Amino acid sequence: MALGRIFTALALSVAALQPLPAWAQGATAASEAFPRLSVAELRKKYQDAQSRYMTIKGVEIHYKDEGPRSAPVLFMVHGSQSSVRTWDRITQLLKGRYRVIRYDIPGYGLSGPATDEAAASVQPVEIAEGFVDALGVKKLTFVGVSSGGTMGMYLAAKRPELVERLILSNTPSDPVKTDHLVQPQSFLDAQARAVKTGYQDMTFWNEYLSYFAGDPARISVRTRAEYYDFNRRQKEKHPIALVARIGDGKQAAIEMAKVKAPTLLAWGTGDPLLPESAANAIARYLSNAQISRLMMPDVGHYPPLEIPDRFARIIADYVEVVIPAKAPK
Repeated sequence: MALGRIFTALALSVAALQPLPAWAQGATAASEAFPRLSVAELRKKYQDAQSRYMTIKGVEIHYKDEGPRSAPVLFMVHGSQSSVRTWDRITQLLKGRYRVIRYDIPGYGLSGPATDEAAASVQPVEIAEGFVDALGVKKLTFVGVSSGGTMGMYLAAKRPELVERLILSNTPSDPVKTDHLVQPQSFLDAQARAVKTGYQDMTFWNEYLSYFAGDPARISVRTRAEYYDFNRRQKEKHPIALVARIGDGKQAAIEMAKVKAPTLLAWGTGDPLLPESAANAIARYLSNAQISRLMMPDVGHYPPLEIPDRFARIIADYVEVVIPAKAPK
């Protein structure tokens, strides 16, 4: 099952491993009318001076491109159920010395939906590829979390001359299973309610973010509210069509074997879904890449979200230390 589907199912929720903070009390009652937000409403609320838009393969993409034009490029892609805001703090810390580029995957954040034509004929990596090509980028370090990292592997396999390095965080390499998860009853209840109503309320997102964090206290009130808002956008006809997916794993294994870019696995091993064994698996599949590992037992599934300052230092250290491989002839 694709990771995006799992998270949609899990949340179709997570219950905090501790009592919900006062600000979240009563959220379920307030959401009984199941209020959704249109893309236009989300843009009015969340776009800012750095927001830009372009159309790739007939799909409107929201993106941000910050930092010196002549600086080394960091291309950052968010994971399932997330948005460019995953990288806000990291961008703030790094844009003085890097060109930081990020976009909302179609159907998420402030990007438009996947069209029928794109869903039927466009591979997710083609959106990422077309996007950086349109910006005139010739070399980049790809930074991805969760399914965003899957996108990076596919891009590195397809365009080895473009991707100099990969930094992958809690990225699946096999079809993801959930039968090992031990979830609190509050999260299970929130999921059951979401399945019944088709709506992920504020309590659901409190549970979800707390469950997948190494330390729930690191996930701010603002971030929790953003996840609720972005995931109550009007229902998409093709919600995961342009999310990079492992699928049954067969083609993914072929593509991963093509990757030759130096790769850092910056892993939150407190992740209940993809623990350290998942990092070991991805290292085996990336058999032709130079692999470095940084395991963080205090961190969960979204390290860039949970420990942005530390993660920014990790990115900078890796980029500055690791010399990219020679471009293939």
